[in-house]
Amino acid sequence: MPCGNLFRGTWSSAARLDDKTVLITGANTGIGKETALDLAKRGARIIMACRDMEKAEGALKEVIQGSGSQNVVIKKLDLSNTKSIREFAETINKEETKLNILINNAGVMVCPYGKTADGFEMQIGVNHMGHFLLTHLLIDLIKRSTPARIINVSSLAHFWGTINLDDINSEKGYDKKKAYSQSKLANVLFTRSLAKRLQGTAVTAYSLHPGVVQTDLWRHLNAPQAAIMKMISPFTKTSVQGAQTTIYCAVAPELETESGGCYRDCAPANCSRSASDDVTAQKLWELSCRMLSVSWD
Repeated sequence: MPCGNLFRGTWSSAARLDDKTVLITGANTGIGKETALDLAKRGARIIMACRDMEKAEGALKEVIQGSGSQNVVIKKLDLSNTKSIREFAETINKEETKLNILINNAGVMVCPYGKTADGFEMQIGVNHMGHFLLTHLLIDLIKRSTPARIINVSSLAHFWGTINLDDINSEKGYDKKKAYSQSKLANVLFTRSLAKRLQGTAVTAYSLHPGVVQTDLWRHLNAPQAAIMKMISPFTKTSVQGAQTTIYCAVAPELETESGGCYRDCAPANCSRSASDDVTAQKLWELSCRMLSVSWD
C-alpha cells in the first residue's frame, strides 16, 4: 500500500523483515492491526500486545489469514497497570531472543476522567507512562537486537498540548481534550529524549502522526463531535491508510541513520515548538522516572 498525499509523491517499499521480531501494542484493532498485517507479510515475527484477549483472538486470525504467516502471537498487556506491564516485559525478556522493532501504538483518546491502577490520569497513564515503562523494561533486549527501532505513535493533537509538570494527572481540573493533547506531546518529547540517550547504540527512535483516522478511538466523542467527524469522514483516513506512516518508520531503509524526528504522510514533518523543548523533555523524563520508580541510565 503506497503512502502519500496530494502534495508529495507516494512511498512504498518492498523491504523484507525476515528474521526480525516486531512488538506492537494495541494491535487488535485499527492502525495496530493493519501494521501487524503488513509487517507479517514482510516476514517478521509479530507479537501483538493487547488488553482485550477476546478481540485479540479475532485479530490474530485475521493477521494470520491475511499475511499467510504463522509466526504471529498474541500476549496480554494492560498499559493502565504497571503490574501487567512488568509481567508482560518479563515474559518477553524470557521468551524472545531479540526485539528489533517496538511500536508503541496503543492509546486512549478524550475519555471521561479516570485513573489507572497506579493512580495516573488515564490518558497520560496509558499513552505515555505505560509506554515509557514498557520501553524501559525492554530496552536491553532491544539494544542486543541492533539495528533496532522504537516507534511512538503520537498525533497532530500534540500541537495543542502543554506538559503540566505540577499537575500531570489533571487533578486540579480535567479537560479531556487538553489531557489527550498533553499525552500526545509527551510521546514526541519521550521520543526526543530517547533518541539522545540512545546515540551510538544503533537503536533509533521516531514519533509520528498517522492522520485523522477512522478508528475505535472515536468512541468517547459526544454527539456534536461525532456529527462533525461524520461530516469530515470523506477527508479522513482508513485504518490501512493511517498505518502507512508507522510502517514507513518501521521499514524505510533511509531512516536507519535518522533518530528523534517526527513523521507524517511517510515523510519527515515539523513538530510543535513545545515538542522541541529539551528542558521540558528532560523534566518530563525525570518526572516519569520518579512516578514509575525506575532509574534509566
